[in-house]
Amino acid sequence: MALSAEESGRLAGLLTSHADRVMSRWVEVAAGSLRGRLSQAELRRQVEDLHRSMVGTAEHGPLHLDGEHAAELRAVLADLSRGRARQGFSATETATSIFALKDVLLEVMEADAGESTLRDYVAYSRLVDQMGLFTFETYVRTRESLIADQAEQLLELSTPVVKLWEGVVAVPLVGTLDSARAQVVMERLLQTLVDTSSPYAIIDITGVPAVDTQVAQHILKTVVAARLMGADCIISGIRPQIAQTIVALGIEFGDIATKASLADALRHVLRLTGVETARRQPRRDR
Repeated sequence: MALSAEESGRLAGLLTSHADRVMSRWVEVAAGSLRGRLSQAELRRQVEDLHRSMVGTAEHGPLHLDGEHAAELRAVLADLSRGRARQGFSATETATSIFALKDVLLEVMEADAGESTLRDYVAYSRLVDQMGLFTFETYVRTRESLIADQAEQLLELSTPVVKLWEGVVAVPLVGTLDSARAQVVMERLLQTLVDTSSPYAIIDITGVPAVDTQVAQHILKTVVAARLMGADCIISGIRPQIAQTIVALGIEFGDIATKASLADALRHVLRLTGVETARRQPRRDR
């Protein structure tokens, strides 16, 4: 609901004539819900920005938060929401800092009670409610974006591609392999094969708790994609339990080389490249 031109003008006059009192009380009331997690100086700066943008918007005539003249006010509210979201404040704490203005306006308007005081306060309260809801929605969108970015970063961290030897790279998988993660594995492996010109890649599933049909399909797709890039893949980490599961499910890896451990896979690849390896003999006591 928009404030009329007269209501907007009275709001601008009220905020201007009682500027120091409004901002001081606003900071005081808002600080109570933040429990000292934000400095008084920072909270004061945020309140001053909100106060200035509200006055500037109200002076332009009818005030509606979705209106063209409220662009600056929306920007200030959005900046506050995004900042609070990144600092770890809750959505309630963020919105409460806006709703605190209602208590302040009530105190100021009671001291200057007039014929239209109640009607104006109801209108101003609706505006503050809109501001609080806008802040809440912006906060939620920001948190969702942060969570999505963090999830993507975790995917990248959980799927490293390491160079084991000249011409040999490895992908040590840990945890469940779903579609999203499989896509990341494939992209990172293919990019590493291009960057290092490696003809061999080892996909180690020692850290994968269980292999079902879906996981096997993801692994096979990665192997096929690597072959299209001219690289052969070896799957390592085939434990007895996983081997039994693969046989029971009827999954066939075809001509893909499989090894029980990463060390065995590396020895296999080194033999293919013509590098001689020898097992270390146990030391004999003299």
